[in-house]
Amino acid sequence: MKSQNKRSVGIAIALVGIMLVPATIACGKKTEKAVLAHAPNVPPQLNRSGNAKVIIELETKELKGRLADGVEYTFWTFGGTVPGPMMRVREGDDVEFKLSNHPTSKMPHNIDLHAVTGPGGGAAASLTSPGHSSTFSFKALNPGLFIYHCATAPVGMHIGNGMYGLILVEPKGGLPSVDKEFYLLQSEFYTSGKNGQAGLQAFDMNKALDEKPEYVVFNGSVGALIGDKTLKTKVGDKVRFFVGNAGPNLVSSFHVIGEIFDNVYSEGGSERNQKNVQTTLIPAGGAAIVEFKMEVPGSHVIVDHSIFRAFNKGALGLIVAEGEPNLAVYSGKQLDTVYLPEGGATQTIPADQAQKQMPKTKEERLVAGKRIFASVCQACHMSEGQGVPQAFPPLAQSDFLNADKNRAIKIVLDGKSGPITVNGKKFDSVMPALGLSDDDVASVLTFVLNSWGNKGGEVTLAEVASQRSGH
Repeated sequence: MKSQNKRSVGIAIALVGIMLVPATIACGKKTEKAVLAHAPNVPPQLNRSGNAKVIIELETKELKGRLADGVEYTFWTFGGTVPGPMMRVREGDDVEFKLSNHPTSKMPHNIDLHAVTGPGGGAAASLTSPGHSSTFSFKALNPGLFIYHCATAPVGMHIGNGMYGLILVEPKGGLPSVDKEFYLLQSEFYTSGKNGQAGLQAFDMNKALDEKPEYVVFNGSVGALIGDKTLKTKVGDKVRFFVGNAGPNLVSSFHVIGEIFDNVYSEGGSERNQKNVQTTLIPAGGAAIVEFKMEVPGSHVIVDHSIFRAFNKGALGLIVAEGEPNLAVYSGKQLDTVYLPEGGATQTIPADQAQKQMPKTKEERLVAGKRIFASVCQACHMSEGQGVPQAFPPLAQSDFLNADKNRAIKIVLDGKSGPITVNGKKFDSVMPALGLSDDDVASVLTFVLNSWGNKGGEVTLAEVASQRSGH
């Protein structure tokens, strides 16, 4: 009897021992915690052979942040950023996913990963109230680049408020090595105020239903890929973009000005690719992998080629290559001559249609004018008002501008064509009427007059109205 009891105890101990063996040994797979990367950064390539059990931990949080200069928005986020962090696993990996909803959240959230084979892409299994966590598992069956987003009702509002990101499922053999990888995600924001209107903006459901966003942006805000956030490369670098389009409504016409994509893996697929592509369509809720080589130095503009979205709503970025010129590929300007076509381009707004705005203080005008300059004027006159030699005159320390305030107002209202001399240099280009309200004209000229070494002062609504009426 004692012998039988000893045998039973031994069996029990053995069973407990089996239960205590780590899952990494029991299933024959290594366990690792996923490295998450915030845009434009990309998680490192998976330098391992075979599959693993990958643990992903992600938090949802609602917080205020910058949408554009002077414009704030209450974003709903994965990982505290818009877009949420990029994840990287490998085909055949077992993924354990833990979603936590911060206690300060006002809404329940979940996650629908387009890489998941299963109901809702994990949405039902991950529905999480504020202050709670949910865990579910899935196997990464299909290689490719996939969107993830919140799918809690109303789904469009959760996506429209910033809840999306990318998950890459590498093919079993991994991806070919490149010099630089970047993470870009396009999305739309439907704000109660018009584009550029200052202050904290709310989500506008009617604009979302009409599919008329005030902002279309890369990586969550206007200017997320310019200035000190410009993407940096070198001549000769092979570059890979992981590009997503969260929507929630629009299709992206993704393009890099001055580059041709050597390879495009359309809609995130990994098996077939197109070569020598100029612009690729990325559907809402889709993604693409694009690859190209930086052949020549200089700045290359990243856009949604539905072009007003780029230059007027924010879907614009820069990738810069540093290095020696390759004149066999691109010479730069070799000759500049004067070309005078017949006619001219002018636009006018009748006085009775001009927007009437309440006057602002000078300080408020400077803030508003900076926003207007960045969205309307900067493309030609450059960020520091330096202009473009032989094309667009400088606004910085401009003798032409400072000499006659009323003339400057008239030019912004009605446009200007024909030769002028600025700081001793001749320019012969066309500036169209910009269609700005009196308030916008007063603000942007006040900003310019008080920037880059100009004489200062203020342009008032009355002065603009007087020039518009011809007095």
